[in-house]
Amino acid sequence: MEHNHLHNHAAALPAQMPPESQLADVAELFKIFGDLTRVRIIFVLFQHEECVMDIAQKLEMTQSAISHQLRVLKQSRLVTSRREGKTIFYALADSHISSIFGQALEHIQE
Repeated sequence: MEHNHLHNHAAALPAQMPPESQLADVAELFKIFGDLTRVRIIFVLFQHEECVMDIAQKLEMTQSAISHQLRVLKQSRLVTSRREGKTIFYALADSHISSIFGQALEHIQE
């Protein structure tokens, strides 16, 4: 039963090779995951939404360093933001990001 999960995922993939532009976007997505600070931010946001100040405190980094990486994450549509008064809260964009990240962690911890 352990090895059946490979076949289930294969069924979810399209039968035809997607256009190269889409595959390039997938490669770009994985590049975004290829930075330790961004991965740490995603881990913090995996729990729940946070403002820059709280993320910076949790990661013991400067707010400017966190803001810079949040901009990258937002441009890549991995993170969304909402304003509440003067504070901007950041969250993971959707359940896909959570599941990619969750599965990556499971894979590493196996």
